[in-house]
Amino acid sequence: MQELRIVGISGNVKAPSRTSALVAFILRRIESELGLPGRHIDLAVSAPVLFRALRADQLGEEGAEIVRTVERADVLIVGSPVYRASYSGAFKHLFDLVHYEALVGKPVILAATGGTPLHGLMIDHQLRPLFSFFKALPLPTSVYALESEFDSYAIASSDIQKRIRAAVRELELIVPHARTLALARAEEQSRLSA
Repeated sequence: MQELRIVGISGNVKAPSRTSALVAFILRRIESELGLPGRHIDLAVSAPVLFRALRADQLGEEGAEIVRTVERADVLIVGSPVYRASYSGAFKHLFDLVHYEALVGKPVILAATGGTPLHGLMIDHQLRPLFSFFKALPLPTSVYALESEFDSYAIASSDIQKRIRAAVRELELIVPHARTLALARAEEQSRLSA
């Protein structure tokens, strides 16, 4: 059976980053609870490659591979620091390059980090509409973490860990469906290449 492609995207533009740490923690939780390893795209590293192009058809091979990885994912974990009441510009630029039909029906765990509890509204006012545009399936439980809920770059809050567990449980409810889609895709690709 083909493994599901789990992709985490951190919209931070500096390293180290609490956002990157949060996305990595969610990826590790998915791997430990569901046995599904994932790939982590950290925009602090990848954004300079993506910024070389304004449109997808201008991307070099390295940038195109990043966009293909996002488009071919079966599940996304997306996180951004809150910047001026929204996600980062690097995060937006990546999704400007993703084909508008590539994420239809794909489950997405939404996450963000910020300095005040009020910034947590960004998830519902910015991230959910973005992934609704893509016709993806944002899970009901999102994860918003304050700077004060980290010890350096490690999650120190049991409340945040509880929300992550809840989001992973929601993902587990729809993983059998996603697994079926992945198998169907693999069978179709094998028929086409035969």
